[in-house]
Amino acid sequence: MSKENSLLKAAWLIAFVTIISKFVGFLRDVCIANYYGAGLVSDAYFYAYQIPSLAIILMGGVGGPFHSATVSVFAKLVNPDDKMPSEKVNKLFNTFLTGSFIFFAIFSVLIFIFSDEILGFIIHGNNTELINLAGVHLRIMTPVILIGGIIGIYYGLLITYRSFLLPNISPVLMSLSIIAIIAFSKGDNLGISLAVATSIGAVLQFVVQFPAVKKLGFKIKPNLNFKNNPEFKNLIELVFPAALSSTIGQIYVYVDMFFASQLKEGAWTAIGYANRVFQFPVGILVTAFLVPLFPIFSKLVGEKNYDDIKYYFHKGVGLLNFVAIPIMFGIIMLAYDAVQLIFQRGEFDSHATYMVSQALIFLSFAIIPYVFRDSITRIFYSFNDSKTPFLVAFSSIILKFILNSLFIEKLGIAAITLSTSLVTLFNASLLGIILLKRINLDYKIYFKNIFKMLIAAILAFSINFVIYKYWTYDTNSWIMLAVKTFSIFIFSMTLYVIFAAIFKIEYVGELLERIKNYIKGKFIRR
Repeated sequence: MSKENSLLKAAWLIAFVTIISKFVGFLRDVCIANYYGAGLVSDAYFYAYQIPSLAIILMGGVGGPFHSATVSVFAKLVNPDDKMPSEKVNKLFNTFLTGSFIFFAIFSVLIFIFSDEILGFIIHGNNTELINLAGVHLRIMTPVILIGGIIGIYYGLLITYRSFLLPNISPVLMSLSIIAIIAFSKGDNLGISLAVATSIGAVLQFVVQFPAVKKLGFKIKPNLNFKNNPEFKNLIELVFPAALSSTIGQIYVYVDMFFASQLKEGAWTAIGYANRVFQFPVGILVTAFLVPLFPIFSKLVGEKNYDDIKYYFHKGVGLLNFVAIPIMFGIIMLAYDAVQLIFQRGEFDSHATYMVSQALIFLSFAIIPYVFRDSITRIFYSFNDSKTPFLVAFSSIILKFILNSLFIEKLGIAAITLSTSLVTLFNASLLGIILLKRINLDYKIYFKNIFKMLIAAILAFSINFVIYKYWTYDTNSWIMLAVKTFSIFIFSMTLYVIFAAIFKIEYVGELLERIKNYIKGKFIRR
């Protein structure tokens, strides 16, 4: 019970700081949309940003290969309650840091030199103006590539030492730098300010992490002890396939970029905004529960305590699904109104709103398999196995290309996000089947709970859909649009909880019990 309470406290803390981070990220996107809309300049930035994002978010971010490998290895070597790391642990940290710096330095130089050629290969249709503008953005953002993996290692150490606040709040710095620089660069019609702000934001993330890692007792000293180093070899064996897996995920993005460049101007920007809206609730949920769960999984695997792994899996994923399912239905029903409320102002017009909402609706189907896939992947990493997630991801590249080809003519921009949802479902299913060879997680419990939650959500949102259709208001009133959107969602969530209680979904009872105990505790203290 104490472990469970500790997990929930960590989850609440991470959820809180992630909400702040995501909210500031939303303000950043609103700011970009207001000044740049969905057109040539925004497309150039978002095309170029996909490569630096591979380093700063996918590889180096929370949940990325460098963060995951650091947690998986160091969680077995250190005691978070110790005041100072051992000399052996400090040397391993410096060896990993030195190797990462050398790799990313070489990679960033190559990207800088060949930026136009790389973007010319990705962007379909010989659009010289778009390629040149994107190339300028990419060259400015090459420092982000150098910093990415190093930040990931810092994140991993901080999480291992139960320092959850800083890794999850530091992305705010990039968002704030973009907001500030755009606000002071209104006349920059080339949008170069976006790329400059992104690089500054990455540097700031590194700067705030550095003293926190030193405070843990780690001394920064270059170490080239790469040979005959079993712990370092273990790290590389985890990082390399996981990094390849992230790169494979990025290949999905490049496939999407190729198809999006065949569509109307602003299509890639619209897909980017749809992803950001999607990641706001889903990113909070997944980060809040899987970040504190991952070190627990790693420790339990080391102890071969598979019963507790099964318990925490169903507890964590069940709670994630309980919140994720009504969010999915809410997106499907309220996507257009929500996008209009968030983005439609300045250069971002109703046509851009339509494009983003269409992409978002089809992307929402990925929520449930997304949660399952990321949870299962953490268990594979806990077994020091990052090869299996890589091979599964690699196997579906062709599937992604085929699905985009099949849907692009009929569905346009929505084809790209629908194929993403289907590929996510494929990857999640395959990983779940393969994991059965190592540990039986009893998926019957999982599917039984999913079925009950889906029925509760269908009933709740069907009732509220009728209210939604007949609720008329002044279409020029931003306030009335906000009232309608939030009211419908709150009504839907309330009905969902009621139906969930009727169907005796366990998480409702636990939630009500915790609220009851909290109120009792407050009353007794008074």
